[in-house]
Amino acid sequence: MPSPASPTRPRAGTDSSGFRLGNVVHAVQATQQSIHATDLVPRVCLTLANMNRVIYFICDTILWVRSVGLASGINKEKWRMWAARHYYYSLLLSLARDLYEISLQMEKIAHNRAKREKSLSQDPLGYNVADEETEWLQSFLFLLFRSLKKHPPLFLDTVKNFCDILNPLDQLGIYKSNPGLIGLGGLVSSIAGIIIVAYPQMRLKMH
Repeated sequence: MPSPASPTRPRAGTDSSGFRLGNVVHAVQATQQSIHATDLVPRVCLTLANMNRVIYFICDTILWVRSVGLASGINKEKWRMWAARHYYYSLLLSLARDLYEISLQMEKIAHNRAKREKSLSQDPLGYNVADEETEWLQSFLFLLFRSLKKHPPLFLDTVKNFCDILNPLDQLGIYKSNPGLIGLGGLVSSIAGIIIVAYPQMRLKMH
């Protein structure tokens, strides 16, 4: 899911009102589309995520109205926190969808791997708990790596959402990060976003 712009930096300019209105309309349309997803988990996660995006863009528009002096009585800090909160909810739900998709891909790869190894016998000798834990971790990391490698759109969407969520986590006081880490996350997110825009096939599809 494309992430909305940072709630801490409202845009100014003659086209800002139209740009924000377009964001609200786009988020409403995305909500309508996500309702029709066939899989229950993506349908719930994406619908709620897009609903929070709508609220975020409304808050962002109100902040813009305040920033250009059209309504000086608006409590800037209150609306900024509301915007950050709904931005955070949107990204959290998008990450939940990403994790669900990753788990599905890992399950498929594990199933195919088990079928290939079905004929191989396993030696029960030399078993211990430490070996089992090490093998489990290695198997998990292998499945995770293979899942993301085979599905670049899923990898990009996960990385983008993870990097974007650093900002609202810091702003809401949930997890404090240094400005350098937040800036690096923003840079990585921007690169991922550019790739998705330049190559539409890299956008994670809804099913």
